[in-house]
Amino acid sequence: MSKNSKIIYLFLSTIFFILCNFSLSDLILKNGFKLKENSVLDITFIQNQGAAFNLFEGYRIFLITFSVAAILWIIFYTIKHISKAPVFGLFFTSLLLSGIFNNMFERIYFGYVRDFIKLNFIDFPIFNISDIFINIGVFGIILIILKYNYLKK
Repeated sequence: MSKNSKIIYLFLSTIFFILCNFSLSDLILKNGFKLKENSVLDITFIQNQGAAFNLFEGYRIFLITFSVAAILWIIFYTIKHISKAPVFGLFFTSLLLSGIFNNMFERIYFGYVRDFIKLNFIDFPIFNISDIFINIGVFGIILIILKYNYLKK
């Protein structure tokens, strides 16, 4: 795949995941989905004023600024090294970018992040689709880094 094709793939997949994330979150929250009793998860809306585990609660401007910096750094770093990047690496990068973007957008638009997924089988903070995208993206990128570092040896 050419360098330009990879850049287009990165941006189109990021936009796709942003739209899917926001649409699905809106659909779930506006329609008030109810799950079966005793299910693995519940839909429980909370307004998260901070970041993960409510860290930096009340530091909205800092979190927005950090998100913008992270997005810009990820984009510039990825484009700089895009010729070496595998397509599935770009897939995980687009998940990461879309998750950061959606949380940032919600902080700007709503003044908080809309968290709503509650796991019933473990005591864990309520989270959202953006958090899932961020975690999958980071996990996938770490696996790729480990794989390529292992193959170099």
